[in-house]
Amino acid sequence: MSFSKAVDLLRLARMASNFGGVSLTEIEAEFGCVRRTAQRMTQALEQVFPDTEDHVDGEGVKRWRVPRRRVGEFFAPQADEVAALELAFSTLEREGLTREAGQLRNLRNTIDLLMPDKRRAGLEADEEALLEAMGHAARPGPQPASDPQVDAAIAEALKGPFVLRLRYRGRRDEAAKERWIEPYGLLLGARRYLVGRDRNREDGHMRHFRVEDIEQAEVTADWFAREDGFDFDAYANRAFGVFQDEREFGEVVWRFTPAAAPHAARYRFHPAQTSETGADGSLTVRFMACGWLEMCWHLYAWGDQVEVLAPQALADMVRDHRRSDFPGLP
Repeated sequence: MSFSKAVDLLRLARMASNFGGVSLTEIEAEFGCVRRTAQRMTQALEQVFPDTEDHVDGEGVKRWRVPRRRVGEFFAPQADEVAALELAFSTLEREGLTREAGQLRNLRNTIDLLMPDKRRAGLEADEEALLEAMGHAARPGPQPASDPQVDAAIAEALKGPFVLRLRYRGRRDEAAKERWIEPYGLLLGARRYLVGRDRNREDGHMRHFRVEDIEQAEVTADWFAREDGFDFDAYANRAFGVFQDEREFGEVVWRFTPAAAPHAARYRFHPAQTSETGADGSLTVRFMACGWLEMCWHLYAWGDQVEVLAPQALADMVRDHRRSDFPGLP
């Protein structure tokens, strides 16, 4: 058996180790092969793994399954995979998502327990070297404070979904007030915002609550049904950052100078943006969003190397703040 065929056979064994097993159609799709080749692969699977079981599922499709214990030792994690877990753990912790960071840490510990002793020492050495090399990946700058109790309550409520009872201090509040919130998700940025509906408001609008300003959070036993068809990604994409104001929503057009265009071309300012390079080398970026103040904060860093073509109200906000003396671009 050639090396490439051996690798394919291990890939097939991994597919077949899931609860439902694998069918010929799934093998054809995964490996881009014809039915006859897929049949030969199942025969090789049965030869190499004698414990392979075949059965016909409820839809009349024949499937092959390999007991997971027979293939587990072939798929111990690689050093770069474990290092990626560690990096993700550190990132979540810095972002204030302590509950999710703890869950990822538990997964990392579980991997250690399941790993054969003879492979653990070498893996740990390689992982340490990779993490040292990736040490520069830390995100510098100020980060919002986090409260583990609040984070845990939000995570639990989102899974329910259950109504959250909050003690929350808004920008105009002298003291925290009680809020009953139907949570829909979290927006992550320079600050974290809980997105949800306030049961005390009759308009049904989604509102944003700064997580660091939640003084107390309690998960209630009150289950609620999320709005049918609500797309959280689509909702988030209506804003440039995290702030949303329906009155500001519309087309945004920025034109970067020829000098700044190559640098700006490496940015994604919005998930649905379109870009056009002009004859003079300038770059024009268009997208639909709201959140002019957050746009201003970002545009300021580009100085006079960007011009706002639309909307006019945004152009008026940045006109007197376009500096020419910045030594570098964002």
